[in-house]
Amino acid sequence: MNAPPARTADTAAPTRRFEGLVFFVLSILIWPFLAIGLVGAYGFSVWMYQILSHSGGM
Repeated sequence: MNAPPARTADTAAPTRRFEGLVFFVLSILIWPFLAIGLVGAYGFSVWMYQILSHSGGM
């Protein structure tokens, strides 16, 4: 039986780089679009509720 290789700074570097890339993609690309989509969906649902329930401001 062979033991797994010990972790060194060289083997940990790609993992750290990958985590940085994932954080960048999530924080810069995905979360802003998700937030805009959720706010838009909420606004659309309120608008449709007002149309269907005839509780407009006029």
